[in-house]
Amino acid sequence: MFLGSGSAFTVGADNFQSNMLIVTEQNHKLLIDCGTDIRFSLHKAGLSHLDVTDIYISHLHSDHVGGLEYIAFSTLFDPKCKKPHLYLSKDVANDLWNRTLSGGLMSLDGDIASLETFFEPHKIDHQGYFVWEGIHFKLVKVIHVNNGYFIMPSYGLFFTLAGVKIFLSTDTQLCIPQNGEFYEQADIIFHDCETSLYQTPVHANYEQLSTLPEKIRTKMWLYGYQPGNLPDAKKDGFCGFVKCGQVFEF
Repeated sequence: MFLGSGSAFTVGADNFQSNMLIVTEQNHKLLIDCGTDIRFSLHKAGLSHLDVTDIYISHLHSDHVGGLEYIAFSTLFDPKCKKPHLYLSKDVANDLWNRTLSGGLMSLDGDIASLETFFEPHKIDHQGYFVWEGIHFKLVKVIHVNNGYFIMPSYGLFFTLAGVKIFLSTDTQLCIPQNGEFYEQADIIFHDCETSLYQTPVHANYEQLSTLPEKIRTKMWLYGYQPGNLPDAKKDGFCGFVKCGQVFEF
């Protein structure tokens, strides 16, 4: 379920940031990224912090982690909640508390908090994976932002649901030389896609993705796009643009 399918700066109630849920037949839920819109996107889907028990974080931009403070405080002070499990690469985990969350979460009444005060962290090794509800999620290192000194840690996911191999890009430039094997192996690809008139170098844009071979485009759904008119993705050989609230069943 795509709680939202928009970019970081999507505005309005028609769409939200591209955070999503994997829901099992037993109604267990894995939240993939937790951006600043999460209160509103959960509410629109008829959900709340009570439904957030397991979270995967791909990288540290606010449309992927900006809602963690809300989840942290809401679950800590709600007696019905246990600490959510937090899955993330070790290099992302090392910066999440010190550089992103500690400013708002560190001080409690009468105590100094840590990441472990609010979450059960599962720090994943280099080229590693995690298992949730029997599903193996392989972390795929992607190139999102290269600041000239180092590449910002950011990770997509490759996993299988009901025999269907899925590649979820999260946020990435188009880097076929580095990650082409996942594009080839996947049965379905959910790929972020910039549609802005003012393109940035840190996301794959629609024009770039349109140059991919037909066999790749025909299994690719596009998300993470900007507000406004969208190209005719189906005409150009894609599955289409994901809509806010859209559900894919496996």
